Amino acid sequence: MKKKKVLKTVIIIILALAVICSAAAVIINARVVSVGKKLTVTADFAAETGEFDCIIVLGCLVRPDGELSDMLRDRLDTAVELYKKGAAPKLLMSGDHGTKEYDEVNAMKNYAIECGVPSEDVFMDHAGFSTYETVCRAKEVFCAKKALIVTQEYHLYRALYIAEMIGLEAYGVPADLHVYAGQTKRDLREFLARNKDFIMCIFKPAPKYLGDPIPLTGSGDVTEG
Repeated sequence: MKKKKVLKTVIIIILALAVICSAAAVIINARVVSVGKKLTVTADFAAETGEFDCIIVLGCLVRPDGELSDMLRDRLDTAVELYKKGAAPKLLMSGDHGTKEYDEVNAMKNYAIECGVPSEDVFMDHAGFSTYETVCRAKEVFCAKKALIVTQEYHLYRALYIAEMIGLEAYGVPADLHVYAGQTKRDLREFLARNKDFIMCIFKPAPKYLGDPIPLTGSGDVTEG
């Protein structure tokens, strides 16, 4: 009888903790979305303001044959349009270039150049392995003080929340130019990522790689490699 009572108590405690953790996760998600929404602007507003140091383009899938995924192409098209409208004088391509075989940032830069952006106006962050690292490195390595961030809206809220928490003034322009397959799965993953980065922003760990400053006032060609 005593064992049954203990087991019942343990089950109740586990269920209570599960409910508390689930509620906390929902509240954290809502907080990140709320902050991000307040910092999301239209392309026209960003172009009219025109006082940004750079447009940060968050990396996304590049296929083995070098073809850009639809999501990444839409991010780049949005960023190039903003650049041509005078929203910022530089583009900062940030993505995964952890191996020679997989290189998001050079593919991103090449696409921007094909769209008419001068090479010297395109910086590459080869160590943007996560959204958190991208935003931190934009501030610490590339010396950005006020930036525009471009990605799809579901992802944009988290990037803007991180910027707000680490002291980088940033606004975001969504790049949802199409409907993308598999969005439900991405939304679920993003829910978890918002909670993870909420905690990251409390402890503020340094990115895996920092290095010497590369000011955006110079030429983006120094980031070739």
